[in-house]
Amino acid sequence: MDTEEFTLPRSQQANERLHALIPGGAHTYAKGEDQYPEHLAPVISHGHGAHVWDIDDNRYIEYGSGLRSVSLGHAHPRVLEAVRREIDRGSNFVRPSIVEVEAAERFLATVPTAEMVKFAKNGSDVTTAAVRLARAATGRPRVAICGDHPFFSVDDWFIGTTPMSAGIPAQTTELTVAFPYGDLAATEEVLSRYEDEVACLILEPAGHSEPPAGYLEGLRELADRYGCVLIFDEMITGLRWSEAGAQGLYGVTPDLSTFGKALGNGFAVSALAGRRDLMERGGLRHSGDRVFLLSTTHGAETHSLAAAMAVLTTYTEEGITARLHALGERLAAGVREAAAGMGVGDHVVVRGRASNLVFATLDENLQPSQEYRTLFLRRLLAGGVLAPSFVVSSALDDADIDRTVEVVAQACAVYRKALDAADPTSWMGGRPVKPVFRRLA
Repeated sequence: MDTEEFTLPRSQQANERLHALIPGGAHTYAKGEDQYPEHLAPVISHGHGAHVWDIDDNRYIEYGSGLRSVSLGHAHPRVLEAVRREIDRGSNFVRPSIVEVEAAERFLATVPTAEMVKFAKNGSDVTTAAVRLARAATGRPRVAICGDHPFFSVDDWFIGTTPMSAGIPAQTTELTVAFPYGDLAATEEVLSRYEDEVACLILEPAGHSEPPAGYLEGLRELADRYGCVLIFDEMITGLRWSEAGAQGLYGVTPDLSTFGKALGNGFAVSALAGRRDLMERGGLRHSGDRVFLLSTTHGAETHSLAAAMAVLTTYTEEGITARLHALGERLAAGVREAAAGMGVGDHVVVRGRASNLVFATLDENLQPSQEYRTLFLRRLLAGGVLAPSFVVSSALDDADIDRTVEVVAQACAVYRKALDAADPTSWMGGRPVKPVFRRLA
């Protein structure tokens, strides 16, 4: 057994303070202490580029920054310059700022498959707004979600379908049905079973694997044939797949789509975009029933919209999406080579598009294992790599990737020892990390 100790005493104390005052000890469940090995959940002091520092004065190479939102790296100068300029001019007024139309023009020029856009602060709000709009436009009650994708919204229509359904009426959850990704026949069966009841099909257009040939086109045809609204959740795919999102890359236009995460590079901004005839139902220039689409006090903070414009400009002018893919390809190749070299190539598995890599930790029976994930994360942290995923930012450089691969190799050596012993617990350092969605704390 490896007895090397890695401790975070200040972070451990800060986590106790967080739990005393904030339910879950974090404002996002995916950032919770339970997602990390016991007593090894670093509390962050600051970040710059691809690196962050915890309050114990450790520096880490960081992946999955801000739950995939900080794709340009922390404190990106071009984004900060735009933000500072607007903060000096005021952030919120009693009437729209000219920045609102400028941001809309910039967004729609970058995502030309959409005709109108409305901004908000987080992904859940715009995704729920898309669902509400689809229900209003079709007069139908049911929402069909892709059951293969882990998260759409904090609102009842989705969270009621997860193990954390406490507090959500069964009547609400019963209106949400699921269809499997990549299976057009099964999706049509759902639409046929609930004929004239399904308001929308909502899905991430791509995930850990590429869409099967003709799949997105087939969904488009099914939505048209059954009279429902096709919604693409582009929170992750937006900008990371292409500047115009997955819809721009694959050439299939949804009726509505939602963007966020990378759009603000850490600043709070999200977007609902889509067809004019649908979006205008939430406006003033139509004769039908009004839809309370989005109306948020802080939805159009000028500095967040300025950040979004700077991000969109940086992506298009500097070829950021291509850089994310190149960095991800280098990382994936290095990790796979390191895992294979240590005899765990079938157990530490890198998956996903190069710009959005995740990893799986499999046990001796090649089944997903939280215990082996715990072991792996612990060794990464001790080596100065903070990686709940391998999602890259463009601030990484070749030296960061090379160092990450070196640390992965060291972690894989311990992984091999645990497999040979058929017991990862000696290397876990405490309880296993836990899935976000579970019924009991």
